[in-house]
Amino acid sequence: MKILVINAGSSSLKCQYFVAQKSIASLLIERIGEKQSEATLLYGQTEHKAAQHLANHHEAFSLLVELFRKEHILEDFHTLNAVGHRVVHGGEHFSQPIKITPDVIATIERVIPLAPLHNPSNLEAIRTFAAHYPSIPQIAVFDTAFHQSIPPHAYHYAIPLELKEKYAIRRYGFHGTSHSYVAKEGAKLLGKPLEALRLITLHLGNGASAAAIAYGKSVDTSMGMTPLEGLMMGTRSGDIDPAIIPYLVRNGFEVDTIDTILNKKSGLKGICGTNDMRDIIARADKKDENARLALFMYTYRIKKYIGAYAAAMGGVDAVIFTGGIGEHAVRVRKMVCDAMAWMGMEMDSSANEKAVKSGSIVSTPASSVTLLVIPTNEELEIVRQCERVLDKE
Repeated sequence: MKILVINAGSSSLKCQYFVAQKSIASLLIERIGEKQSEATLLYGQTEHKAAQHLANHHEAFSLLVELFRKEHILEDFHTLNAVGHRVVHGGEHFSQPIKITPDVIATIERVIPLAPLHNPSNLEAIRTFAAHYPSIPQIAVFDTAFHQSIPPHAYHYAIPLELKEKYAIRRYGFHGTSHSYVAKEGAKLLGKPLEALRLITLHLGNGASAAAIAYGKSVDTSMGMTPLEGLMMGTRSGDIDPAIIPYLVRNGFEVDTIDTILNKKSGLKGICGTNDMRDIIARADKKDENARLALFMYTYRIKKYIGAYAAAMGGVDAVIFTGGIGEHAVRVRKMVCDAMAWMGMEMDSSANEKAVKSGSIVSTPASSVTLLVIPTNEELEIVRQCERVLDKE
């Protein structure tokens, strides 16, 4: 099948073109709406760059079509079997990918208050493509869908139930496409059915989340109603005492200012001034105390979630590291796993150093918990989910 995957941000458009689940080309358009937008096209071994003013997503899409035709990547978009869209928030309405209809669009609109920075951009991309190619099926794949299997005792917050009912305040979880992908890949690497495993998946990037996956289903995850809860992240605080917020309000902070602090000025950046883990590790090696503190805080939070999720599932068969930090930060993986030896984790230091792009087991044969490093591929997972939707028709 020929499938185009689109991930639209407020000022960006990412897309990847697949044929028979193989990536053929990718395009990133940034700074949409600014004075000069930038486009980077990767095709084969070639990189093409372009710079021009793009006022909106409609113009960005026109550039996408122009570049794909010019480079003979996809000259007739009508030959596409489908377009798969990453949609951040589906609320409680979607637990599976779904073919986009007017009713689906209306539902995505209704949950905009839960993802005001993301869902509008996702909808803009959906409407833009429909305006150009109304006959081509479009499929929505939701970040939140994978976590809709979380049971009520895990997704409820201990607040009055009427607040949940009136304002949809509950745990939704995010990075679901990534957690789903690496869980399935991990099962393949282990040579066991996913339905027979208890997994803890760690998506560690600038945004970070953990998931407890019991026998193929997500049963808990660290991000909550929004992507702010949970692990310490690049610029996000993760878990804090909620009383901090009214305390800051009473001390003269505006709510929007606090929101900016917690989402964009906290996490690793708030502790040591940068959210680049490579720089933090280098500085920590030079005895930079703030960098050392940030590194220890970061890995400490991960260890706490591993322990909690192992308890929630009654044990764990494997822990999977993914995401930019999870895949590349050898030190982070070592600091986390060495401290979990009491759980039966035994890391193979040599394997950890040499973890390969295709996925690696980095624990020793004696380890009672298998440790894996698996590069995530959310775009490929979207393709696979789109194909399943099409196969059902």
